[in-house]
Amino acid sequence: MAIFNPTREEVRRFFCDTWKKKTRDQILTPMETLASDWMVEHPEYHGLLADPEVAVAQDYTPERGETNPFLHLSMHLSISEQTSIDQPPGIKEVSEKLAKKQGSTHEAQHAMMECLGQVMWEAQRDGQPLSPEKYLEALQKLI
Repeated sequence: MAIFNPTREEVRRFFCDTWKKKTRDQILTPMETLASDWMVEHPEYHGLLADPEVAVAQDYTPERGETNPFLHLSMHLSISEQTSIDQPPGIKEVSEKLAKKQGSTHEAQHAMMECLGQVMWEAQRDGQPLSPEKYLEALQKLI
């Protein structure tokens, strides 16, 4: 699997393979452990994660009113990594305050995902790199 630019199939297989290892009590890498922790928080995805062939083939479109579980889990991983290294600077503090306000890290991350998704969409729309400043500004409005 490519480290920084995995294909859609590679991402989906990573999550499915990790779930398989988790449910069989096999040893997980640190990244798999983090991913599996988020998968446990989303029981609505367990059936899909247990069926890699369906997972790889499934399309998720806003028109059908579907959330892409692999994008959702990937965003949990991204935000977890961002907060663990405090990048952009200040995100860790925002995350902690928001978790306290929301009552859980999970709910805080869901709110943070909205901000991340918005700044990603704007960057793509404008053909610009993602702005850490805009991202942090949006996050700070949550607290």
